[in-house]
Formats: sequence, C-alpha cells, structure tokens
Amino acid sequence: MSLFSIGLSGLGAAQSALSTTSNNITNVYTDGYNRQLVQLGENASGGEMGTGVQVNGVQRQYNAYISGQLNQANSRETALETYQQQINQVDDLLADGDSGLNTLMQKFFSSLEDLSGSPSDAAAREGVLGTAQSMVAQFRAFDTYLQDMRDGVNGQIGNVVSQVNDLSGQVADLNKQITLARAKTGEEPNALLDQRDKLVGDLSKLVDVDVTIQDGSTYQVSLSNGLPLVAGNKSYQLRAIAGEEDSANQSVGYRNATGGVRQLNASVIQGGELGGLLRFRNDTLDGAQNKLGQLAASLASSFNAVQEQGFDLEGEPGEKFFSIGSPSAQANTRNASSVTMSASYSDTAPVSADDYRLTYQSASDDYQLKNLTSGETSTIATNADGDLVFGGVSVTPSGTPADGDTFLVQPTRNAAAGFDIAFTDTSLFAAAASANGGSGDNGNALELLDLQNQKLVGGQATFSGAYAALVSDVGNQSAIVNANLTTQQGLADQLYSYQQADSGVNLDEEYANLLRYQQYYTANAKIIDAGTSVLDTILGLRS
Repeated sequence: MSLFSIGLSGLGAAQSALSTTSNNITNVYTDGYNRQLVQLGENASGGEMGTGVQVNGVQRQYNAYISGQLNQANSRETALETYQQQINQVDDLLADGDSGLNTLMQKFFSSLEDLSGSPSDAAAREGVLGTAQSMVAQFRAFDTYLQDMRDGVNGQIGNVVSQVNDLSGQVADLNKQITLARAKTGEEPNALLDQRDKLVGDLSKLVDVDVTIQDGSTYQVSLSNGLPLVAGNKSYQLRAIAGEEDSANQSVGYRNATGGVRQLNASVIQGGELGGLLRFRNDTLDGAQNKLGQLAASLASSFNAVQEQGFDLEGEPGEKFFSIGSPSAQANTRNASSVTMSASYSDTAPVSADDYRLTYQSASDDYQLKNLTSGETSTIATNADGDLVFGGVSVTPSGTPADGDTFLVQPTRNAAAGFDIAFTDTSLFAAAASANGGSGDNGNALELLDLQNQKLVGGQATFSGAYAALVSDVGNQSAIVNANLTTQQGLADQLYSYQQADSGVNLDEEYANLLRYQQYYTANAKIIDAGTSVLDTILGLRS
C-alpha cells in the first residue's frame, strides 16, 4: 500500500477520533449520554509492506450491570422521597401543639371541671358547649385534611400511571428503531441506545421494573411479577382504577393483550413514585385516619353513655350529646353475588383502628374474618338476628353471598368525619346524678370529668394517651423513612459515581484526547507530504 493510502487512512481515523471526542465534549452535560470511544484496527487488506488503519466502530462505554443497579437504587430512593413528602405533612398536622387535638380535648375537660363546680351555672354550660364545638370541628378538620391527602394520592397515582404508559410506549418505539438501524447500517445506533436507556432510567423512578435483553438488541421491561410493560415493539398499559375492595382508594390495574383490566396487588409495586404513594397510603394514611376515628368513636360513645345515665336541669334523663359517623362495609366489585352489607356499632369499647375482611364460605355457611392489620383469622357465623358481630361492630348481609365473596369492613374510617354535636340546648347537659338532686347536684358531671382518666380507647389508652400514641406512631414512621432515605441516597450517589467513572465524560481526559488526536492528524498529514516528496523525486529522475 502506498504512502498516500496509508496517510489517507490515518487522516480518516484521526478525523473519526476527533469527531467522537468532540461529540463527547459537547455532550458532557447531556443527561443520559454515555461516553464513546473510536475503535481503531489495522487495515486487513493490502500488501505486506503496510496496510494502514481502519475504523472498526464507535463503542459506547455502557455497563449494563452498574446501570441496572443504579436504576434500582434510584427507584427505591424515589419511593422513599415520595413517602417522605407525604408522611411529613401528616406528622406536621398531628404534632402541631397550637392546633393539636390534645389541647382542645384538655380545654373540653377543663370546661367540664368548671361545670362540676357550678352545675347549674349558664356560663359553665356554655363553656362546655363551646369547647365541645371547637373540639369536634378540629376532629372533622383533621379528617378532612387526611381525606384530601387521600384524594391527592389518588390523583397522583393517575398521573404517574399516565407517565409510565407514555415512557413504555417510547421504549417500545425505540426497540423498533434500533432494530431497523442495526439492520440498515450494521453499526450500533449509539444515540438511540442512549435515549432508550435514559427512558428506562426515567421509568424506574416511576415504578420498579426489571429489564432483560432479547435477541441481543431489544429490551423487555417487566413489573416485579413478570407482567411485561414492553415486549419488543409492543407496550402494555397500566390503568388507574377504583379499588376492587376499597372504592375510595385508586388502585393500579394491568391491561392485558385481550384488553381486560385486572387490579394489581400493591406488593407488585414497591419502588418508584408509584410505590411510594401506595406504601404511604397503605402503611400510614389508612392507619392515621382509622386511629383518629377510633378516638372520636371512643370519646363520643363513652361520653354519651355517662350523659344518658344522668339528669338535666329539668330532671329529665340525659340525651346523647355527640354523634359520629357509621362503620363502613363494602362488597368487593368482583363478587359473584350482588349482596351488600350494612354496619353499625354494637359496642364501641372494643372497637380498634383495624380493618377487616369477611370471606363467605358456602360449605359451612359462615365467614372467615381476617384482621388486615395483624393478619389474624377466625371463623364467625351470623347470630339469631342474621348479624355478624365482631370487634364492636354489627354487620348485616342483605342476602346470601356466593362462595368466596369478600367484604371490607372499616369500623372507624368514617367516625371522625361524622363527629358532631347532637344538641345545642345547654340545659340538656346531664350534670346531676339523680332526678331530684337539685341545682347543686354535680354527681354525673364528676363522672363525665373522670372519663379523661380512664383507658377507654380500645381498653388500652386514655383519650390524651391515644392521641399521643397516634402522634408518636406517625413521628416514628417519619423518622424511619427519613433515615432509610438518607441511606438510600448515599447508595444511589455511590452507584452514580461508579457509573460516571465508567460511562461519564471527563472534560480533562477528553481535552487531552483532543490534543492527542490533533497531533495524530498532523502526523498523518506529514506521511502524505512525505509521499508527495518521494513521488516528486521519482518524477524528477525520469525527466
């Protein structure tokens, strides 16, 4: 091969190297860009005296293992960040000393103390009514805030699902483009590969996914249970749907190839923003709202019980002072029958903050009762009145369900929302212990006042103690989430450093390469100059 050909091959190689290096430099701040290197090799064709150089390709510096680990770490980090943002709002709400329920409950019982000192005093009675109204209003306000958070989570789930579907569609489209580009040019379409990996990284921040490579080129992206989101050039969609068991909660459904949609178990989605939202709702929001309702139900029922055993200013038996929301019983939308259930309180003393699932068993004509918090199961049957009585609630089926039908029972979910004052006539306060006790009879007022010292919430805590436990539980959960997030951020940062060391662009290194390839280009130009001089000399000899 002539000096001209050798020099020209070197110039071409140098130009490719300079172009690749320049591309690296200009994309140093491009998110998702992977550094590229020119692969040079000796020209296989030519004679024994020298064959020159050829460009074998431009290799993308991409480590699939590290990138996969980074995507998983980012998925877990995003889930914790989402959880943290939500739970901190609940923590701030409950722990606010100025507007906290504990302060208002203390004021309410302080007003009862005033009433016990002057049972017939109009101002004392107005004081009880006023503090009670402030207290129940705050209960409802807290419940409304938590319900608004639930509605917000439902809306966010719908938005995230839409983003997942959009990204899945783009990955499927890039699978197609990459396959076509490889078939057409025989070279690696590095820009398309970077785009696809960037999309998979973005997808991991929304939902935890597994990625496998099929046929050496196409990505299959799947959920943790193996259901595909992307298979070849086809994408499968998620759907935000009303929960089959709890219609108040937006759930995630999977649309299969036949177009049917089936709700996914929450355990399938643990990572990403979607996993963080579901975990917050299931682990924190449901429990906080239930415990708030349990406190309202216990306070109302115990106060009403003592109020009804006393006598008002007219010597009449006391009437209920508080009202609360009723327990909820929902039929699963996938039940074979159309049976519904109604629920009411049978005895609020044993009412817990737990939810229950009833599953009908036709063979024995009874129900399996599962506590969804503890996981404990038992078997119960309807009583003589046709009711199912457990945990302080009474549930009445409307007919005979089909085998396997399930029903969700939430004893306290709606209690705080319906917490209110039943009357505003202060003469109806039953401060007296007997009908003829007179205006100075404060026997029942003392009984009402003593309620604050009794463990009436689930038989385990006083009113203030139960609220303090709720605040503590949420605070502890928040602290755990914050600690886990800090650890996960450190891991993600470390993996990102590894990924950048392998695939990222280092400006100092690229600048050095730029100077090196400039010299390489100049040297090959000198080879062509030498070839020209030799040729001129030969031509001169002939003349």
